[in-house]
Amino acid sequence: MPLPQPTLLQQLRSLLRGRGWLSAPKTQKSHFDKVDVESRVIETNRPITDLDVPDADIVMATWWVAKLSPSKGRKVYFLQHYEAFDNVPQGRVEATWRLPMHKIAVAQWLADIARNEYGDLSVSLVPPTVDTKQFYDPQSRLGQPRGKQSVPTVGMYYTRTPWKGCDIALKAFSLAAQKIPNLRLVAFGSGDSPPSYLPLPPGTEYNQEPTQEQLREFYSKCDA
Repeated sequence: MPLPQPTLLQQLRSLLRGRGWLSAPKTQKSHFDKVDVESRVIETNRPITDLDVPDADIVMATWWVAKLSPSKGRKVYFLQHYEAFDNVPQGRVEATWRLPMHKIAVAQWLADIARNEYGDLSVSLVPPTVDTKQFYDPQSRLGQPRGKQSVPTVGMYYTRTPWKGCDIALKAFSLAAQKIPNLRLVAFGSGDSPPSYLPLPPGTEYNQEPTQEQLREFYSKCDA
């Protein structure tokens, strides 16, 4: 779905406040950019209808649920998180979880919410896996056992999003570093530089928006 464009009223307010004409929002990167499947983007920010979706056996919702006819496939809800954020109406979130759709959860805690809080027993637990053609240890490809780093190294994904638990990972690293004084941290994320309220330890190697190939190298040089 395209990002909403500034309305005429928003443009006028921006001009009156001396901020100039608002530019159109930049197209965001997508998980589908490098996936070899057909990806359709609707022309405006509007609800999805039958005309947008081909007839199928299964139709899977990953965020909100669209009202589609039975010809579009059996409805399945793919649960990757409990999206009851502060900027999302709680009632709408709860309503989607109560829909009579089979749920596929990527983590046990999500399956537990569906069963315990919504009484839904139609839940399948399918944890994420790893594409071993994309991510592998170069040493193992050469028939050699994976060795340890010359300097003990921990790697992590860095993000400001609170529920990702980056603060917990950094605290765990600081506790480990007390017992392993030369412990090294490498991190990657989408932000250009970590903010002051969530700093990385001194000497951390930070990688901004690494490619998939760089990610493989990143993981390979980590002990944990």
